[in-house]
Amino acid sequence: MRQAPGPAGMATMQDASLLLFGILSRRIPPAARSWLERVERATGIGAGLGGTPDARESESSTWFDLDRFLATFTAAVRVLGRAQLGLHPDERDALEAAGVAGVVDGRALDELGRVTMLAQVSRRLPAPELESLLRVCYEQGDGRERQALLRALPLLTEAERFVPLAVEACRTNELPIFEAIACENPYPAAYFPDLNFNQMVLKAMFMGVALARIVGLDRRRSGELARMAEDFASERRAAGRGIPVDIGLLSLDHERERATRIPE
Repeated sequence: MRQAPGPAGMATMQDASLLLFGILSRRIPPAARSWLERVERATGIGAGLGGTPDARESESSTWFDLDRFLATFTAAVRVLGRAQLGLHPDERDALEAAGVAGVVDGRALDELGRVTMLAQVSRRLPAPELESLLRVCYEQGDGRERQALLRALPLLTEAERFVPLAVEACRTNELPIFEAIACENPYPAAYFPDLNFNQMVLKAMFMGVALARIVGLDRRRSGELARMAEDFASERRAAGRGIPVDIGLLSLDHERERATRIPE
């Protein structure tokens, strides 16, 4: 498994969650202000609750109401709608600096609302309770709710705890859910063990997903991944099927060529 971010990395994720809350606050339609107030109560923002390590290591909180959180989380699409979010240049720059712009850029407003809720509650909820919450949200949620949860993973406190859930999500045959974890998402490259990352890359090719959409592929490329890609290509040829045009991105020769290319 990849090494978890240190305190500086965790601070960056916390800053990103605050950035998202600010972006959401500026996009909320006037008629939806009451929903934002519900978000503040459901995630602990409104009560001014902190997110100390000691509090997160306890077994349960005294303030969190699971039913209230789930009702607010589910209502996001009805309240916010599915209009595409367009980031302002300064917003995009700030999120890119935190490495999470792709998580919300170009996504729907309801997804921004749900990602923000999860990022915020993760700062305040004890770790065992947060793990339980994510499992409930994923197992009981519809497709859009699952997509938001998977995109939120890199923003969560102690995000390495959720590798099993993310790996499980990669087994889906639903393309939008697979894309939510595999595409424009820094989580797999940061936390997946080599085997699970490699399997995700192969599944991306199988599902017709462009490899360029996988964040961190360059630094996770390996001899084993190249070998798996060659085996995949051989099987496709033997079955008379086409080979993805971007499979060369997994070749170590591609990496050596890129590293030695002389700038013009």
